Amino acid sequence: MPTIGTRCHELRIVDKDVTWRIVYRTDTDAIVIAEVFDKKTRATPKPAIKNAKRRLAQYDKDVKEEK
Repeated sequence: MPTIGTRCHELRIVDKDVTWRIVYRTDTDAIVIAEVFDKKTRATPKPAIKNAKRRLAQYDKDVKEEK
């Protein structure tokens, strides 16, 4: 999902009554889950994109501080 960032992808899981979406990023040493939501429309909800970007930025900051 380039709208969120590089190496970001969306996994679709079809459940009985809803389709779940998991937004994740593949790093060299981890797979980072950025957001999970139920998708009801064709477009990805803006709050889901905002949350994913915020969480990935925080993750990057935390990883950088560890080094």
